[in-house]
Amino acid sequence: MPNTDAALTEVPLRELPLERFDSVLSSAGAARLHRYLAAAGPLFAGRTVWNLNSTARGGGVAEMLAALGPYARGAGVDARWLVVNGRDGFFKLTKRLHNRLHGAAGDGGPLGEDERRAYEAALAPAGREIASRVGPRDVVILHDPQTAGLIPVLKELGIPVLWRAHIGVDAPGDLARSAWRFLQPYVSAADICVFSRSSYAWDGIDTERCAFISPSIDPFAPKNEDLDDATVSAILRAADLRVGEPDGARPRFTRTDGTSDEVRRKVIVDRARPLRVGEPFVLQVSRWDALKDPVGVVDSFVRYIAPGSEAHLVYAGPAVDAVADDPEGAQVLDRVRAHRRELPDDVRSRVHLAMLPMDDLEENAAIVNALQRAASVVVQKSLAEGFGLTVAEAMWKARPVVASAVGGIVDQIEHERSGLLLPDPRDGVALGAAVRRLLHDEDEATALGLAARERVREHFLSDRSLIDYLKLLAGLLGAPPSR
Repeated sequence: MPNTDAALTEVPLRELPLERFDSVLSSAGAARLHRYLAAAGPLFAGRTVWNLNSTARGGGVAEMLAALGPYARGAGVDARWLVVNGRDGFFKLTKRLHNRLHGAAGDGGPLGEDERRAYEAALAPAGREIASRVGPRDVVILHDPQTAGLIPVLKELGIPVLWRAHIGVDAPGDLARSAWRFLQPYVSAADICVFSRSSYAWDGIDTERCAFISPSIDPFAPKNEDLDDATVSAILRAADLRVGEPDGARPRFTRTDGTSDEVRRKVIVDRARPLRVGEPFVLQVSRWDALKDPVGVVDSFVRYIAPGSEAHLVYAGPAVDAVADDPEGAQVLDRVRAHRRELPDDVRSRVHLAMLPMDDLEENAAIVNALQRAASVVVQKSLAEGFGLTVAEAMWKARPVVASAVGGIVDQIEHERSGLLLPDPRDGVALGAAVRRLLHDEDEATALGLAARERVREHFLSDRSLIDYLKLLAGLLGAPPSR
């Protein structure tokens, strides 16, 4: 078990070979990846690239670090991953910043000098520890508001620092700008600020100090590896999400180290009964976060999808006690549960709230993989979204996706070509109409899903992010790799 009294916890990263991408990329894409990564070893010889964020489990940032780090190490880069161990008060404050960066009020609390002192005091032990670890030739990448306060500490040591903002808003208002003002004294010291979209760049940060990298998914991770139908069914049975006649398949998945394992843990589900084989279901996979609008998802299903279909709804999120940097998760889950309890019996029996076990993150990922592959339609009814990797995950599995036209989701889905976009994320009527359309038109659903997979292959797999980060770091170090 990690030492939670320590200021920082290191997450072990293994090495993974880049050659495995040859099986999923085009020949040109594979050649491009190997050309750029061949320069990585010599360029980063004698250096460590440190990544710091606030959690090793739950959310897209942790998943991306878990994916990219092993490939960087496989390319000869000494990549390391450290997690800042905050306390409830710290994460309550950074959740406030998180919400405001999305343009949402969150808990409505202040961001004044008392909060600044608390923020800096909470990060001071981590600052001392990272200062003792980094070498003079190292590079540090800090992720999101939880780590921004460490930038000045590292710059005093002369260390090159990238700050990566995984969240943002296209049209910032007073709420977003209040978070900017709070973080600006720290962020302004970074050498480069990396955003997921150009529209997320902050006022006051010089253009030449801004860079833009889209998030990505690892096609070989347990969450995204190819699974046949029999294995999908076996995993859902093992996790107690669906019942049906056993077909002899085992609930197997492949761990990132290449070993085979099986799903054994059960999912805790608020439901009247398990799904049955053959029953269609609509799926949203998200953290229990108000910005993912879980109450709105349930309400839209009850009002506008259930009456016109036989489908069930599965809303799947992590066990709330396992995500350290999201203190609001339990409150949001309680609200969704209360909403479900108030539903009429007939429709409540078709609403499933699944709390996925987080004891084994790769087993958790295999369960999500099976859910996404078995879903008839995947939705992402986010009110705000930095990027929304669950959309790319579902697209990679050739599922038809209906999602809010917010944040990075609009970069992923081409409306009517690789999915359907909702101009107004609060419009339950439009969500219902789009989902029913795909439930009732299997040919269209299949075509959208196949186009979605190709779009992810071209733009949102890990090879793209690896190249983008290599180019950015190489330029910062004054030695850009050859094209």
